Amino acid sequence: MAHGGPTTLEPSMSYDSIPGSSGYLDLFPERRMSYFTNHYVLRLTVIAGIGGLLFGYDTGVISGALLYIKDDFAVVNKSSFLQETIVSMALVGAMIGAATGGWINDAYGRKKATLIADAVFVAGAIVMAAAPDPYVLILGRFLVGLGIGVASVTAPVYIAEASPSEVRGGLVSTNVLMVTSGQFFSYVINLAFTEVPGTWRWMLGVSGVPALIQFCLMIFMPESPRWLFMKNDKAKAIAVLSKIYDFPRLEDEIDHLSAALEEERQKKRVVRFLDVFKSKEMRLAFLAGAGLQAFQQFTGINTVMYYSPTIVQMAGFRSNQLALLLSLIVAGMNAAGTVLGIYVIDLIGRKKLALASLVGVFGSLIILSISFFGESADSSNSIFGWLAILGLALYIAFFSPGMGPVPWTVNAEIYPQEYRGICGGMSATVNWVCNLIVSQTFLSLVQAVGTGVTFLILAGVAVLAAVFVIVFVPETKGLTFAEVEQIWKQRAWGSGYNTLPEQGTESH
Repeated sequence: MAHGGPTTLEPSMSYDSIPGSSGYLDLFPERRMSYFTNHYVLRLTVIAGIGGLLFGYDTGVISGALLYIKDDFAVVNKSSFLQETIVSMALVGAMIGAATGGWINDAYGRKKATLIADAVFVAGAIVMAAAPDPYVLILGRFLVGLGIGVASVTAPVYIAEASPSEVRGGLVSTNVLMVTSGQFFSYVINLAFTEVPGTWRWMLGVSGVPALIQFCLMIFMPESPRWLFMKNDKAKAIAVLSKIYDFPRLEDEIDHLSAALEEERQKKRVVRFLDVFKSKEMRLAFLAGAGLQAFQQFTGINTVMYYSPTIVQMAGFRSNQLALLLSLIVAGMNAAGTVLGIYVIDLIGRKKLALASLVGVFGSLIILSISFFGESADSSNSIFGWLAILGLALYIAFFSPGMGPVPWTVNAEIYPQEYRGICGGMSATVNWVCNLIVSQTFLSLVQAVGTGVTFLILAGVAVLAAVFVIVFVPETKGLTFAEVEQIWKQRAWGSGYNTLPEQGTESH
């Protein structure tokens, strides 16, 4: 494939002078793709996103299933430790799955990693549904968590590597939509199976069905074209890319991948965990990615999702059915907000969207705090209960389009090819660890300092998150992977970065 682009270019113009495919789009803006332009990419995105559906469903379904597990196993009913272990063991598995998922992605590819995740998840679902005692159930929860952890690393990277740069944010955010949709459907399933014999077994066992469907569909899907190209399987890579781009842009994409492959060959080394911290630009990239994942959790989203029925009851609504119904509405708003995020993330950019989201999250957490301070001072006044519901609704409305999809989108696009799997796995592990910390400490914090103070603390974290985004997170809207790489080199070394050591050789 010749360098320099198609013959329609003027002699003085070359795609090589404008890094990556965004240069092509500067020359031919009418060729920009929209979210629905390429059905092949959209189909790949939805199938890969089923992994997100599994993640969302599991986080939502366990709260309802636990009520019936306690009825079946007296030992669980008597032990809060066993109850917490049943819930949190999936998070433990997810942490391990995410930590190893990056290596699996780099060694065996995105497709095989997805198939492995599905197989482990289905095995876990069967073990849970057939569990004769709570200890086998805990094993099933661990297996399901392993599958979720690997999938949480794989799906965003797989989607990002097959996505045109101008719609990459929206397509990666589709995976987050699948997560929020899974949470919504989990509440629906919880309600649907309440009168069915073996209630909790059905609730947990049915989660294996989407994983089985994804496994079957994924067999017919291609490997990531970027991974194939970096593994020297150029013919297969070009076959996949030709279904995504027209010829002039396809040529530009192949030229860019060839340059990236040559750069990687010159380095001739296997990337390991410690290499991330030996390179100044990789330290900056990982700080931005992992920091976003940590603040996504520490601003309280999974506290709100896990404990929304409890928050509703704390607000003065004592009916279990009403609490569940309001929680279903919260989950529905979360999914709807993610749809909005898909639309705006490639219009206004990742950084502005995250900041706007955090401003709204801060305001809604203040409202929640005020409502609980007021409720504790005057429990007879129902206005504070409704104020809490308003704060909860506003929180979801502001969080779901911004801080929901932005961390996953940014982490799928800020790392160079050779680091993408391992750094994606490490940052996803940070997310799962912070998820576990928040979910395990929220109720204890409430008991220690009160609900109002707890939400004030989360509001303070939202302020810190906004400062972090302003200082450490670059805007990546519409940029190619090569252009994003240049951002980190410039941030690390300034304008003279080309004269400095190769990435990974500088440890200071």
